Amino acid sequence: MLKPGTLYLIPCPISDATAPWEVLPAGNRAVMASLDYFIVEQTRTARRFLARAVPELRIDALEFRELNEHTAAGAAVEALLDPLLAGRSAGVISEAGVPGVADPGALVVEAAHRRGIRVVPLVGPSSIILAMMASGLNGQSFAFNGYLPVKGPERQRAIRHYERWARTERQTQLFIEAPYRNAKLFGELLQSLQPDTRLLVAADLTAPDERIAMRTVAEWRCAEVPDLQRHPAIFGIG
Repeated sequence: MLKPGTLYLIPCPISDATAPWEVLPAGNRAVMASLDYFIVEQTRTARRFLARAVPELRIDALEFRELNEHTAAGAAVEALLDPLLAGRSAGVISEAGVPGVADPGALVVEAAHRRGIRVVPLVGPSSIILAMMASGLNGQSFAFNGYLPVKGPERQRAIRHYERWARTERQTQLFIEAPYRNAKLFGELLQSLQPDTRLLVAADLTAPDERIAMRTVAEWRCAEVPDLQRHPAIFGIG
């Protein structure tokens, strides 16, 4: 019986301003250089990343298949594993950071486990973990909640819900927003949260202009408003 290939989860830099080997361990390079099949969120950015990280690869000779928010779960995801079931290994590459965490790559990872395919996560930067590390908030119990609701009333309820959970259970609550809505969300947090609630803002992680600050809401209300518009950021409360 043919042994299936291995599914490698390949991290990439969070910021385009960061060179790959400034944030990735050297050991990842040999794995990347050994593969010719990649499951990626966007082919164009994956090709650019590989060309920068492993210039000896013949990019035009590689096979890329996309897995993103437009990929329907089910047969389309299962088809991505056909080369692995034939003995070929593959790498999963996200748009930024680590595959499978707040990322559609989780779909093919779940399918690989069901099909008995070995899954190997490689070390690399995760904005969620980096923000948590730098927060000073409770790292023994924390939750990443993705995006808050867009509509005002629903968002206000979500903010208050996560604040109650953070205060009563001492569980750090992390979430994100589309970069172009960051400034609006920051203002809503300052309006809705209790003055003594601690609020983390971590923007442009691993980039040269990285900014990480954690203050109480009362302190934030007296501080200079950070420029978050169109800058990738993670928010945390505790």
